Parts: sequence; structure tokens; C-alpha cells
Amino acid sequence: MRAFARLVARADGRGGTVLTELHGETPLLLRQTPGDGGVATVHVVGGAAGPLAGDDLRLEIDVGPGAAVRVHSVAASVALPGRPGAVSRMAVRAVVHDGAALHWLPEQLVAAAGCAHLAESRIELAAGARLSWRDELICGRYGEAPGSAVVHTQVDYDGLPLLRQSLAVGPQAPGWAGPAVLGGAPATGSLLVVDPSGPAPPASVEGTVARLPLAGGPATLWTATAPDAHTLRAHLTVCEK
Repeated sequence: MRAFARLVARADGRGGTVLTELHGETPLLLRQTPGDGGVATVHVVGGAAGPLAGDDLRLEIDVGPGAAVRVHSVAASVALPGRPGAVSRMAVRAVVHDGAALHWLPEQLVAAAGCAHLAESRIELAAGARLSWRDELICGRYGEAPGSAVVHTQVDYDGLPLLRQSLAVGPQAPGWAGPAVLGGAPATGSLLVVDPSGPAPPASVEGTVARLPLAGGPATLWTATAPDAHTLRAHLTVCEK
């Protein structure tokens, strides 16, 4: 299955945000929901199971100067096996202009047994743009080993590299559960916050949560591991505040 979705947001001139384009195809259906504080809120609704191996899904987001958008999903995305040798792909491309804000806060990606999945995000931030970008990966459903999944995130700020991050789990990634990667934790995630309004907080490690200021811009990256999805979300929610 192939699907394409696009979200375009612009400032309305009255302190709010209007969605000038909101297009989706099954299983990437976009629905605007009530927002607050001038932030437009959109939920991604899965119109079919998956992604299944062989699916190719693409989402484009463009947030214009002064606009603000918050994107959620209504449920976790479960990467499932499909035809032998096939890989499922979910690609997100986002452009956030000067003075704009994007909050990407979907539910978790679950790498089900037998899957082969690539999640790839590329974000371009203008100087003065703000970003909250959360990725969460659950290694298998309850009681099962995960399939193969790769989560790759690329962020540029003012035309320069800010973050290049990749994580691979499953049978195609030797050592992924070892002490150098997840240490046996079945849930892991990260939260990138870009905020030009003030200095980034200093680096720290508390338990399984690490905070790292980035050298390429006014940004902080939190990473965490956890025994379950609920605990992982609690770790990253605290980081948002």
C-alpha cells in the first residue's frame, strides 16, 4: 500500500493558525481537532492495520512563519510482517519557518515480531523556529521478541546539521539489547526540544533518562529507556515541562 498525506499551516494574522491544506490517504488520514492558544491540532488516524511490510507511507508538514501546529496520533502504530523480503516505510518530512512552532507528539511505534520497518524523519528548521519532536519505540508486543526496525531522525537548524540519530533493533541489529544500546529495556524514546528563547539546560543523567544540549543550535535532546510504554511516556512527559 502506498499513501501520501500533507499538512500546511499558516498564521491567520489574529494570533491563531489556519490549516490551508489537510490531505490524507488511507492509512494516513489527517483530522483537525480542537486546539488552544492559537495552536492548530491535528490527529493522524490509521485507516487500516499496519504498516505492513511493503507499505510506503509519506507525510509532509509545512508550518509557515508565525504558525503553530501540534500533531498527535489516535493510537500506537504497529509495524507488522507482510510479504517475505519486503520492508515497510514511514517517511515524515517537515519544514518549520522562522517564528513557527511544530509539536510532533504521536503515540508509540511497536515493532511486532517478524516486521521489517524503517521510520525516517527529516526536519528543516529556520532560525527562530521552535520544535518538540518525540519518538518512542516499543520492542515487540507483550510476550514476544521484536521484528527488525530502524528509526532515523535528521534535523537541520538554519541550514546546518543539528541532529543525526539512528536506532536499529531486532534480529538484523546484533547487540541491540546489550549494555551498549538498550541494556535489555523493551521501550526506548527521545524528545528533541528546540527553543531559541533561552539557553539549553546543562547535560545530566538521572536513572535511565539522559539530557544532552546540542552544539548545533538552541536545542536539548532527552533520551530514555524503560520497562514498558507507560513508564517511558512518563519519563518523556516530564522532559516536556
